[in-house]
Amino acid sequence: MVERKLYMNKISTFIDVDLIKIITGIRRCGKSYFFSLIIDYLINNGVNEEDILLIDFELPQYNNIKTREQLDDIVLDFLENHENKTYLFFDEIQNVSEWEISINGYFKLSNVSIFITGSNSKLLSKELATFLTGRYISIEMYPFSFNEFIDYKKELGSEPLSNNELNTEIENYFNEYLNYGGLPVTIDSKNHKEVSLNDLYSSIILHDIVERFEIRNIGLFNRITKFLVENIGNLVSAHSVYTYLKHDLKITKSTIYNYLDYLENAYIFSKITREDLLGKKEIVASKKYYLMDQGFYKSQLEEKQRNVGKILENIIYLELLRNDCKVTVGCFNDYEIDFVCRKNNKKFYVQVAYHLEDDDVKEREFRPLMLIKDNYPKYVLSMDKEDYSMEGIEHINIIKFLREFFY
Repeated sequence: MVERKLYMNKISTFIDVDLIKIITGIRRCGKSYFFSLIIDYLINNGVNEEDILLIDFELPQYNNIKTREQLDDIVLDFLENHENKTYLFFDEIQNVSEWEISINGYFKLSNVSIFITGSNSKLLSKELATFLTGRYISIEMYPFSFNEFIDYKKELGSEPLSNNELNTEIENYFNEYLNYGGLPVTIDSKNHKEVSLNDLYSSIILHDIVERFEIRNIGLFNRITKFLVENIGNLVSAHSVYTYLKHDLKITKSTIYNYLDYLENAYIFSKITREDLLGKKEIVASKKYYLMDQGFYKSQLEEKQRNVGKILENIIYLELLRNDCKVTVGCFNDYEIDFVCRKNNKKFYVQVAYHLEDDDVKEREFRPLMLIKDNYPKYVLSMDKEDYSMEGIEHINIIKFLREFFY
């Protein structure tokens, strides 16, 4: 089993804390699987299996539960027959009408620990907490990190998709991760990875956004979505989208704002804001968007449209988020730093490039960091194997960073 240590380390702190534990994230990123890991953790730490109730509302034995009264019949009967502390797991809770009344009620009982997930058009994962009056902690899950990807591939007994003899095994694994991402459902698909990615992407777009928000001009919405995919890692604003579309279609900026919010709330994209490193304030005019899984980049764009440097940026951005970094884009006069990262009251800077193949590229990547005169760590990441560190700025190979930097 892939241990998902990053998330286990987070949740273990709150296992017995009087909080509702909410697991959020993009569809098919492993939230249900994570429940099984938590349950194994509980049993290995002395909890009796009989004191654990897991209800997956998509399984046949529970998919007839549609109302909170039906849910209460099962849960309250379970609680009445247990004197020890009980652990309640509700997977895809949104399938039960007025579920929040029951969950808030269970929370008020003594000696109960509650865990919930949910993610479909009825209730997006990000919205779970808005229905709860009790105290809660929300843990956001992402597709597999590169380390988790390798663990899962080896667990499946699956060789790298391509076997370039000039590369190491890890480099061949990385090429697959770069192209097809880290969603378990995609990794499982041996010969139909792009089909799996397209199916999931289309399902989220159609059911979680188009149907839910009753979007009528689907063609317009798809063009905006495609525009974001094509401009991963570039500055985007409602105005730039409006300018891109206004000559062909009638659209208002308020509609664009709504569409951008829908895409973010459905976990297709993640938004990152900019900050002025001199003025120490947020710049609100435009933002950058990254995909929640880099595999969508390949599945939604033709080969000639793909920019490997932007995919690498996307991968590093997600890795920083996995590790609980607060991330912004740094602006320093006319220069830009890809990621300004804060974690545990500490700060560091990250630049990402595909290759530092010549002096002009090195100047472009290192120069902005050289201008920042504080003593926080500064990193340039690229696929180069040669070490180009200079003037206190550390150059790290991207694969090495993903394998070792935070572990």
